[in-house]
Amino acid sequence: MELITSNTHQNQIIEEDHVIKKANGNFIEANTLKVTLEHLKNECIIPVFSKDNESTISHYEFVLKTKEIVQDLFPEFSVSEPDIRTSHIIKGRIPSAIGKPAKELKEHEKTLYYERCAFVMEIPEVVENVNGNKLALTIGGVRAYNQENLFSKKSPEKFKVFIGFKNMVCTNLCISTDGLADQIRVNSLNQLSEAVEKLLGQYDRNKHLGMMEKMSRHEFTQSQFAHFIGKLRMYQFMDKTEQKQCFPISINDSQINTVVKNYYHDPNFSCSGDGSINMWRLYNLFTEANKSSYIDNNFERNVNAYDLTNNLVYSLQNQSSNWFLHN
Repeated sequence: MELITSNTHQNQIIEEDHVIKKANGNFIEANTLKVTLEHLKNECIIPVFSKDNESTISHYEFVLKTKEIVQDLFPEFSVSEPDIRTSHIIKGRIPSAIGKPAKELKEHEKTLYYERCAFVMEIPEVVENVNGNKLALTIGGVRAYNQENLFSKKSPEKFKVFIGFKNMVCTNLCISTDGLADQIRVNSLNQLSEAVEKLLGQYDRNKHLGMMEKMSRHEFTQSQFAHFIGKLRMYQFMDKTEQKQCFPISINDSQINTVVKNYYHDPNFSCSGDGSINMWRLYNLFTEANKSSYIDNNFERNVNAYDLTNNLVYSLQNQSSNWFLHN
């Protein structure tokens, strides 16, 4: 299959006047519940390690500490209130309500916490224009208690933190490889603070913006897009040994369906009249589809979409071999 580099990419860059903002857009649209920081602080219990009754770092502490660090590192800017999404509610009751029918429980007799929590916060004054879209500098994190062994003694706890951008057109997150720390393991809030500060300090914003801007210079024809989608579907069922020889893909089959649907119908990132689509638009189709991912793997899939798109850009630019593009 012939690889094509677009010489008319400006035709697929969205002019700001033509942007259609999506109503009620969320950074994640899986089965989640929007909550406030005050709710996490005042209405949720804190899980413990059962063998020694040592407390975990709570969702509230994680979100608040991250916000404080961001404000300290960007003192000249305001930081938005965290947009917090939770899932997998764990319900309980106080001892005096043991044996009481659930329908008769009073509010003060109920306890709850959320197994999974994700949040983002913007620095709305730090806005960049990439390919006709306004992107706001955004920081966020994930905590998933299902990735901890709460039936043991206290051990290092896992957190994920990112810094990147949010596309203001569609609330899609744009996270680069060096903007995500997905294996943070800490024993204390102080160690967590150090890990967050390290990530924010090493993030190369200009490189990230440059890579995203470059995406608009390369495109697929309709036949190339169809070939690529076919290869994505094949990848899902390949032998693990064969998969290891290809660029790794984490998007699932239903999300591929969403990409194809939005290739035709997305108000901002659909294909052109001749069926061609540049890599910036394709990237946003991937990040839009990724919103259906659960909290505990959403950020990793977002980074995978970024890496995959850049892998395609590299192959288009250099006419190099790529399993997803060649027969």
